[in-house]
Amino acid sequence: MSVIFTNLKHFGITFTLLFLCAIGFGLYIGADAHLSEDKLAYKLGGEVHVFYENNLPFAKRIKGSKENGFYTDETFNTEYGSLSFAVPFPLDASEFTVTIDPEIITPETTYDDGEPIVAISDIESNFSAFRDFLVTHGVADKQLNWTFGQGHLVLVGDFVDRGASTTQVLWGIYKLEQSAKLAGGKVHFIIGNHEIKSLQGNYQSANKKYFYIAGMLGKQQYHLFDENSFLGRWMASKNVLEVINEIAFTHGGIHPRLAEFDLSLQEINNLVRESYRNLYYTPVVETMESFLRSSTTGPAWYRGYFKDDLSQREIEQGLEAVGANAVVVGHTLQSKVTALYKNKVLAIDVKHPKDYVVSFPIRKSEGLLIKNGQYFRLLENGEAKAI
Repeated sequence: MSVIFTNLKHFGITFTLLFLCAIGFGLYIGADAHLSEDKLAYKLGGEVHVFYENNLPFAKRIKGSKENGFYTDETFNTEYGSLSFAVPFPLDASEFTVTIDPEIITPETTYDDGEPIVAISDIESNFSAFRDFLVTHGVADKQLNWTFGQGHLVLVGDFVDRGASTTQVLWGIYKLEQSAKLAGGKVHFIIGNHEIKSLQGNYQSANKKYFYIAGMLGKQQYHLFDENSFLGRWMASKNVLEVINEIAFTHGGIHPRLAEFDLSLQEINNLVRESYRNLYYTPVVETMESFLRSSTTGPAWYRGYFKDDLSQREIEQGLEAVGANAVVVGHTLQSKVTALYKNKVLAIDVKHPKDYVVSFPIRKSEGLLIKNGQYFRLLENGEAKAI
């Protein structure tokens, strides 16, 4: 009996050590575990999308429930009244109101006003983390009304896909734009590779609920962001690279070879924007257009700051090509907001908390504040730490 007890004891100790080693290795490589998921993630009643009929936007909303059945209703814009609707967030039973401006304007590419900048990236359809970060750091209130004065909020790509709140995030950004404009501030929605995937109808990374949402609206999934959808037209108007107060913002990064093409910011954005809806594939002969649209060298995709052995001069060469002193990027995951290459590259992609999902280890949002020429990590508890 004592032999059996001893063997069990040794087995238990060995198993525990291996288990702890596995956890330690997982933490080291940045893995996390999803422990549970709230079924509210799949509540479809209240989901609203806007499409066009005779070039006028109209809202189409899913109503009902799985228990009582689903149906849709429609609200049309008219020349006598604007199109407004509520966007629900099932996780906490809140909602915010959006009013559509039918005019979609392509943003400028360069801004120079000395106002403070808050930047965040890779929200990946997690509305709660996004909204709570903005509230904590004084950018907006819980209804997404702007509270950041004449400041800039820069959203550095990949706000869609993976999570269960794509619609809430996109309508939230749209409302923030409208609210900021009225207050003299600015929201900059920089297109990342996952926004481009959505515009191309590539929904492999989208939450599975959007397949059913599209079907209930009488659409295929790619219709949610095509040219006949308001969100699709709005996203397709955005830039892939902007310079604000001499700081560049782009999702992936600026390849050093960009300097070879002698292009203005406007020309770079126009060339990439023209292909938002076109699948990229490697051409036989590289061109200026293919370089900018490439999934390895294009500004929405480039990972060279983290994967290549770049010199300080190569980093600065890319910055000089766009007239910037530094660049803020997302796309490549970091353990925290980090400054690299003598503060020339600010990497801000972190693991944000997921809507409806309990994860281990606990995820915490971070962002970046640029104020009076200084950089600060914005922490989930509201603290700003100098970098």
